[in-house]
Amino acid sequence: CAAQLDQTDDTKKSLERSLADLETTIAEAKDDIATLADEIKALEGGIASLDKSVAEATEQRKAENAEYKDLMANNGAAKEVILFAKNRLSKFYAPKLYKAPPKVELSKEDRIFVNNGGTPPPTEAPGGIAGTGISVGFVQLASAKSQLRKDAPAPPPETAAVYAKKSEESNSVMAMMDLLVSDLEKELTEAETEEKVSQEDYEKMMADSAEKRATDSKSLNDKASAKADLESSLESGLSEQASTTKEHMAVMKYISSLHAECDWLLQYFDVRKQARADE
Repeated sequence: CAAQLDQTDDTKKSLERSLADLETTIAEAKDDIATLADEIKALEGGIASLDKSVAEATEQRKAENAEYKDLMANNGAAKEVILFAKNRLSKFYAPKLYKAPPKVELSKEDRIFVNNGGTPPPTEAPGGIAGTGISVGFVQLASAKSQLRKDAPAPPPETAAVYAKKSEESNSVMAMMDLLVSDLEKELTEAETEEKVSQEDYEKMMADSAEKRATDSKSLNDKASAKADLESSLESGLSEQASTTKEHMAVMKYISSLHAECDWLLQYFDVRKQARADE
């Protein structure tokens, strides 16, 4: 009985040490799983926020680019209108600066007709803004046009004094036109620079965002894999804990039965031994 009790007690202590180790391992696994779950949630939130920022930046860049294109078209058309009006003024007040419109190229049939004494076909009236042939979707030039109409030159005067006065007025108007053109060109240059910088910033942001998303996605996959491994280990640990607990209960039950059987024998061993000797 004594030998069996000692051996069983050793088994019980070994099982208890295993249960303690399993309890520690299970607690650590649960803590690690909870930590990984929080990190995974944070990464998923960060990726979603990053995707939202990229989408918003893309929409903003599209809007800025559309605004830039409208500005370039409108200012370009405004510049052409002013230069056209200035050229018309030059025809009367600075003929040397006047640039005549290009001659209409006649077709082969029209040339033959004219060479035979016919009259050339009529020139089609220019369309576009104020008959200039310049077209644009929308240009806000009402104030400039009204100023041009107000200062539009009259037919050349007969007297030299009046002509000189009108010439000075025309020079003032053309100087104003040059200033307007200079302002438009400055605005166009600034717009081009801003567009270039904005596009470069956008492309850098896209590259940085793509790199960060790739890094975060890899980290997310690694943590999800580690969490899955921990959950599998936890499941195995819980299963082992359950079986070890059952084994420990069985050993405790066996020890109890041994005590029930052997304690009486051990208690009265010497008495029985003496009784046998007396016989």
